[in-house]
Formats: sequence, C-alpha cells, structure tokens
Amino acid sequence: MQAIFGCEGRSMENYDLIIIGTGSAMNYINQIIDSNPEMKIAVIDKDEPGGICLTRGCIPSKTLLYPAELIREVETATHFGIKIKIENIDFLGIMERMRRKVGEDIETIRKSLTGNTYFDYYHESAEFISPYTLKVGEKTLHSEMIFLCTGSRPAIPPVKGLEEIGYLTSDTVLGLVECPKKLAILGGGYIAAEYGHFFSAMGAEVTVIGRNAQFLPQEEPEISRLALIKMSEYMQIITNHEAVEVRKEENGQKTVIAKERNSGQEVRITVDEILVATGRVPNTDILHPERSGIKTDKKGWILVNEYLETSQPNIWALGDANGKYLLKHVGNYESGIVYLNAIMKEKVKADYHAVPHAVFSYPEIAGVGMGEQKAVERYGEVRIVIGLKFFEDTAKGAAMEARDYFVKVILDAEEDKILGAHIIGPHASVLIHQIIPLMYTELRSPAPIMRAMDIHPSLSEVVTGAFYSRLPPEHYHHFLKHIGLED
Repeated sequence: MQAIFGCEGRSMENYDLIIIGTGSAMNYINQIIDSNPEMKIAVIDKDEPGGICLTRGCIPSKTLLYPAELIREVETATHFGIKIKIENIDFLGIMERMRRKVGEDIETIRKSLTGNTYFDYYHESAEFISPYTLKVGEKTLHSEMIFLCTGSRPAIPPVKGLEEIGYLTSDTVLGLVECPKKLAILGGGYIAAEYGHFFSAMGAEVTVIGRNAQFLPQEEPEISRLALIKMSEYMQIITNHEAVEVRKEENGQKTVIAKERNSGQEVRITVDEILVATGRVPNTDILHPERSGIKTDKKGWILVNEYLETSQPNIWALGDANGKYLLKHVGNYESGIVYLNAIMKEKVKADYHAVPHAVFSYPEIAGVGMGEQKAVERYGEVRIVIGLKFFEDTAKGAAMEARDYFVKVILDAEEDKILGAHIIGPHASVLIHQIIPLMYTELRSPAPIMRAMDIHPSLSEVVTGAFYSRLPPEHYHHFLKHIGLED
C-alpha cells in the first residue's frame, strides 16, 4: 500500500477500495480480486466477522426456531391419533447448539479474513474525518471508492426505568443460559412474532406488547388478524398499547406498565425478563457520514440513488445501511448491484418491485410484491382482482388439518399481471417461491403456474388454486367479513 500525507501531517494509508462491513459487502470480494489482482483493498468491521445475519440475526434465530417448530408439530400429533409426550426441553442445549454453529462459522470467516494476503483486514471501528478519508483505530485510511455496509442495531424506546432495570435485545438474547419463566416482548413486529414463538415453545409465559393497533402491521390486515388469533393460543398479545414505564419489584421481577393509546387505560405485566423488539436504527452515528458529504435521512439511514450510490460519488451504501429493506437477501441482491456499477462500471438500477419476506413464526407468514392497498392506489380498484384459496380446500391441506390458512394473490386484471402474493400457513416461506420467479419475468403472468401440473396431492396446489379464484376487492372483503377476518 502507498502511504501519503493528508491534513495536519497525519500519515494516511491509501487504498483503491475500502469495504466497511463483512456481511453482504463481501459477496463479490473474490470476483473483485480475480479481475483486479493489483487492487489495494481494506476490509473493516468492528464486530464479529460475518455480518448481522450470521452473528446475531437470521442465522442464530432460525437455528433456535427450528426446535420450536418441532415442539409445536409434536403437540399437534394427537389430532392424528398419535400420543406423544415431550418429557424435557433442554433450553441450554438448544442455545449452546446455536452458539456452537454460529461460532464455527464466525471462526471460519475470521480465519479467511486474517489470513488473506489480497486485502488488509481491520477489526476496528471506522469513522469519516473528511471526504473519502476514515479514522480506523489509530490509523487513517483513504480511498476514492468505498462500500458502506455498516448495518444496524436494535432500537431502544425511551421507556422510563428501562435502562436502569435492564432488558434483552435480539442481540443479547442469544447469550441466555436459562429460559425466563415469564417474558414481556416490547414490539409487535417480525422479531416479536418469531421470538414469541420460540420462548412460548420453550415453556415461557410470553406477553407481546405492540404499540400499533395491528399485530404485524407490515402484513395484510386479514393475515395479521389470523396470525393474532392463531398465535394467541400460545401467548398473550396486546395491541395498541405503549409501554411507558418499567419498575423493579422486591422479588427481582420487572413490571411493565403500558397504556392503551386511545383510552389511556393502564395494564401491568410482571415478568422475569423484558425483550425489546421495537425496530432497528442505523450505525451512522458511529460512522459520521456527514463529514464525508454523504447525506442521510432524518433517521440516519444513508440516502442512495437508484444505482445505490450515495450523494458522494463512488461511495456506495447497501444492506441495512441504506434502510430500504432490512433483510439479508436484499443486502445480497444489492451487493450485486454495487459490484456491477462500482467495479464493472455498468449502470444497473436496483429493482425492488418484488421483494420477498417471511416470518418464521407459528404459523409461518410470507409475502412478495405489493399489498392490496398499494395496488389499489397505483392501479385503481376497478383493475384489481384478488385470488383466494384456503389450505383446507386442497387434499394435502385437509390431510394436514391446516384449517383457516390461506393464499392471497393480487393481480392487475387488465394485463393479467401478478402484483403481489401473501401466504399464512404451513411452509409459507417455501410456497411463496412458486410466485417469486414469475414476478421477475417481463409479463409477470400467472400462466406458467396455471398451465403447469401440480403434484397431487401437494401443498403447491393451494398456490395454483388462488389464481383460479378471483374476486373484485368489494366481493373479497365481503367474504372476509363473513368469515370473521374483517370487521
């Protein structure tokens, strides 16, 4: 590397590329090195290597959720004439298995970073001190090309007494060695649903406190309502309540005081632990992008154009850093866009018209593309039709006793184009993949699904069936009211 001198006489290490974050930003590092073997590269990450998904996000949480799913499946065996008794749940063993698997992966990545001769790895915090220039530990690094994949961290609400009494987050919960007997989860979104499922399956008495009137507010209202009904069999879910105070009891327990947001009526929940799941915030307060002329929004997420370039030329932001979609697969997709634009010098726009997601709760939830409200706003109600199919109306679904679960598809009737799809029920995260590829074709037509032969009996038939049952929104909502999924 070449040493140069900047302002105030400080020595700077000059690089061709600086990458901040060892998650999705590293997806194309081998291709970059292969095509540019002389390129001087610095890789920086203050945390354990591997990114949020591996170290404290989707990988550890899903490793925990699989045993929880097994427990729920065993519990349903009596419906099929099978008598099984769960004698013991080894919570510590389940947690240690997760930590061992994650730890092994982290160590593999660490070795690949520290032992690499093609780039310099800095296990340090980074902050901008001027355009294209960063303070990294005791060193100063400079590059005319920078990839920002700086991630996010749990958001902590300003609840009186919370900081003093203590709480868990999706990060720190991974370190538990004992399952709390009673757990309050602040938040009514994806993290709350997944960890509510996990801890209730482990035997904890779980209370979810959400400030939104709708549980899982990002989902279609009817899916949220059914999720609330089904998940309430295993935990208490309180919606439209704001946690205002946390108090410590004499016996060491913690009491959460929450107020109904309309009436102001108080509820008090006394628990052993509190898990905060109220969203995430960016790490830009650590990075100080403003010192480099990089613009952020009011919440601190880095603003990017349609090519994922920031307001400062040749500095790119991807993954959680830009705040568009806090999903690992989106970060992976964006890493490809940045590689094509920054390294290959192409002009490829990021396309988010069909971003899929899944909630690994019990039941599972998955979706892709538009919700009904956005579809109606964009195309008008007269052009929209909604397809609906219940799991129990297929042979496989009936065999599984999969009652009440359904697939909802949203189409532009004029062009016969898929706009979105939403599923609640067993294997929703798998079933949604029948639709995702079609939404990336030019026509976005449902014809390939409708013309194909589904194996019979299989759950895939519920997805196909949804495209054959199309209703105008008015008739669809009349039906929802009839079955109790809408007021």
